Amino acid sequence: MKILVDTNVVLDLLLDRSPFSDAAARIFSLVENSEVEAALCATAVTTIDYLLSRSLPRDAAKTALQRLLELFEIAPVNRSVLEEALQSRMTDFEDAVLSHAANLVGATAIVTRNTKDFRHSPVKALDPPEFLSVFE
Repeated sequence: MKILVDTNVVLDLLLDRSPFSDAAARIFSLVENSEVEAALCATAVTTIDYLLSRSLPRDAAKTALQRLLELFEIAPVNRSVLEEALQSRMTDFEDAVLSHAANLVGATAIVTRNTKDFRHSPVKALDPPEFLSVFE
């Protein structure tokens, strides 16, 4: 199984956002143990950097980003992803880009706490508890 992990789940772990951090940690553990393949959208990486650098010292933010690059494949955002996102029935362009990047890398699910915005996504969206239930 290959998933694309949304920005909010990554930040839940890295910023220890309770009560969501426990589920995020379990997802990261699955990735670290190679029980699931996972990707991040290229645009998410820059957003994560921006938000981490506002909450953590620069060195800690940079270390966290490096670790993400070691753990996750990066789903590219190219012209076709952007064009498909523009043509999508999804109303949030950022989420549409993420969903089409997930589709490009062959993800079978997007793990996000924001599933309602992915109703028209070409890739099914699951919230973290729903995704983790597959492994319990």
